[in-house]
Amino acid sequence: MQRISRREMLAQLGMGLGAATVLPLASPVRARAQAAAAESFVSLTASEGETLRAIVARLIPADENGPGALEARADRYIDRGLAGALKSSRSAYASGLAAVNAQAQSSKGAAFAKLSPADQDAVLTNIQQTSPPFFNLVRTHTIQGTFSDPFYGGNANFIGWDLIGYPGARTVVSPNLQLMDKKPEPSRKSAYDYGMFSKGEI
Repeated sequence: MQRISRREMLAQLGMGLGAATVLPLASPVRARAQAAAAESFVSLTASEGETLRAIVARLIPADENGPGALEARADRYIDRGLAGALKSSRSAYASGLAAVNAQAQSSKGAAFAKLSPADQDAVLTNIQQTSPPFFNLVRTHTIQGTFSDPFYGGNANFIGWDLIGYPGARTVVSPNLQLMDKKPEPSRKSAYDYGMFSKGEI
């Protein structure tokens, strides 16, 4: 799998905002991840959901910089999207997730979610080489789910925005938010917390 570091990813996302071993997580973050695992899916089956959670956890893993895509609930963003705005990709996810598990079973002897991080990375490297359309699809949606507006189901607790230093949606930019030598305080608001924005299809 072509890996990019968290630093490189955040730099790319920072530029585009206008447009690996997982370390142990702190207790509150671990608790949120466990609560997420107990939440049922809207579009995906339980097996597909388990595989997807394992994939997003490897694409943007939690590390010394903070939580990753799983804690940001990129899986929930994808699942909700597949029942709505991303529904044209539902069949691609069905076949793609099945292929990931088939590859994991044949090469490593277990379902993808049961493998070690190193073995998961090896399987994803193979998927990237043999099924680039699906790999790129799930990678793109994982990035969207980690860093998009929380209204769409991902970026839980503003994890993604905190990672890249985005202060959140605002309708007014006061002078103190324009200071070059001071980091703006996060608003902790979705764009849809403001009445002027209409809530479209998720």
